[in-house]
Amino acid sequence: MSTLQKLSELDESHIDAISAQGRDPQWLQEYRRSSFEAYGRLPLETSPLYNKYTDARRLDPAQVLLPPGMSASDAEPAFLSRRIAELKDEASIIQVGTRVARVNVPDDAAAKGVVVSSIYDALNDGNSESAIRAALESSDSEGDKFTALNNAAFNSGIFIHVPDGVQIDRPIYALVCLPQDGSSVISRSVIAMGDSAKATIVQEMYSPRPGDGSASPAALQPSYLEMLNTTVGANSRLDVTTLQMLDQSAVNFSTRLTDLSQDAQVNWYSGLFGAQLSRYRIDYFLRGSGASTNDSEVVFGNADQSFDIQTEVNHESPATEGRVVEKSILRDKSKSLFKGMIRIKENATKSNSFLSGRSILLDPDAKSDAIPGLEILTNDVKATHSASVAQIDEEQIFYLQSRCLSKEEAERTIVEGFLEPLSRKMSYQVRAWIAYLIESKWEGRELGINTDEELAKFVEVEETRYNEDAEIEQHYKYR
Repeated sequence: MSTLQKLSELDESHIDAISAQGRDPQWLQEYRRSSFEAYGRLPLETSPLYNKYTDARRLDPAQVLLPPGMSASDAEPAFLSRRIAELKDEASIIQVGTRVARVNVPDDAAAKGVVVSSIYDALNDGNSESAIRAALESSDSEGDKFTALNNAAFNSGIFIHVPDGVQIDRPIYALVCLPQDGSSVISRSVIAMGDSAKATIVQEMYSPRPGDGSASPAALQPSYLEMLNTTVGANSRLDVTTLQMLDQSAVNFSTRLTDLSQDAQVNWYSGLFGAQLSRYRIDYFLRGSGASTNDSEVVFGNADQSFDIQTEVNHESPATEGRVVEKSILRDKSKSLFKGMIRIKENATKSNSFLSGRSILLDPDAKSDAIPGLEILTNDVKATHSASVAQIDEEQIFYLQSRCLSKEEAERTIVEGFLEPLSRKMSYQVRAWIAYLIESKWEGRELGINTDEELAKFVEVEETRYNEDAEIEQHYKYR
């Protein structure tokens, strides 16, 4: 523990030590220093409107310990041995603490020029440095305190590049787990999609439970602080699934910036289940005409968990489309805050955007706030937003109990119906993962996914669910 430094005591010497260990180029050294200066003077929340709602102050910098750089001793945790073994033949990158433990790129993908590596290996590769520099410099350290922290002090990260014209049928898995010594990770990752490319990425986040080899878990706030830049080239499609399954002793702050070129498409599905505090800042920039994004977020909180989500869709070109749907299920004393914004710029005529934040409260002490917003700076567009927060309907509970369901079974049935419109936008596999994690959390099991027989049952159920399109086809066929 003597080599770890508290976040509250972070200084320029620590930033310089990270630069030296990673052999940063000169431009990155200067970038880190200017970002650290911004981090030191920015408040936790820059918006006066959001400041009274945020729980970001629950992060105690004195309990967040940072290593001086990449660690060579972070062992693969035993509780993930099955999952890691399942991914050995898949395109994947496994990060434990600040160390990238394994990278596997199948021969067929490597032959097409697909790159999956640590951010440091990519920086030392002359072919990738320019893409990483462009991604890093596109983020504004002046806009958010933790964006500045990520830009200044990142000590790990991944780089994924899919070249022009390359289409990958099988997912690329990015698995990260916090180390067992209770220290924290600041990650800076980049995903770069060329033109006319196609890929699917599955991001899994884990952390050990207190006592599973941790040095002093009671005194620490192990944190995964992440910033992810994604660029999607013209006429490309990227599907990303984020499954946040950290232990509730941990903290997760994540910032995502996604740039879309002409006719590019991004579908991003997020399942947020773990961590005592989750703070997500998500921005989409639809820079090319015809670009579209579909962002679906599922939150399931219990105990005293807090989820703080801010999602913005920026329409900057004509005929762009955006869809953001967030749904929260809250038990016990958990809480959620959803802040959404549709921003349609002057040149983005004929754009179409939809934003929705909805929460269902399963207990009287659960709490949710939703603050949707619109900024429309041109004509001939369509933009709608909605928000709702409601307790579970006792009449529905009574009705289902009269049909021989227990109260818990009735609640779970209502939750399934609450999520159904959202889950229809997901693939069978993603729906199965979400359903499995909801059941695991409901029953108090450890969060995690495997491709075993138990999870296969969920996939089978999702594949045989009600098919609305099939009924429409039959209606016209037999009318």
